[in-house]
Amino acid sequence: MKTKDLTKAEEQLMQVLWKMQKAFVKEMVEHMPEPKPVQSSVSTIMRVLEAKGLVGYDAFGKSHRYYPLISREEYKRYRLVKLMGNYFDNSVQKLFSFFMDEHAVPKEDVKEIEEMLHRLKNQQTGK
Repeated sequence: MKTKDLTKAEEQLMQVLWKMQKAFVKEMVEHMPEPKPVQSSVSTIMRVLEAKGLVGYDAFGKSHRYYPLISREEYKRYRLVKLMGNYFDNSVQKLFSFFMDEHAVPKEDVKEIEEMLHRLKNQQTGK
């Protein structure tokens, strides 16, 4: 399945659907923050997501219960790879450096990062 970029509205609906797993449009609207969109707008966006191959549905008469065809993890991976390519020259070091410069890193996170780097080094050296 080829992942596609989502508009802000599409991504917001996918976030709701990932949490709910399966939902009718009315249920999705109920789980959205204020101001809630109208059901017809959500229905239109869901049809677009279905056309993009990102959601499927079970038909119940005229109603559709939608479910994701791509996981949140798959989409997150796609977006991160694209972000790294577009803004950080596909460099993990540049991405990490950006976050170090832009955000204070809590001590707990530094310790966890050190442990992750230690595990990575061990994997790469075969230990």
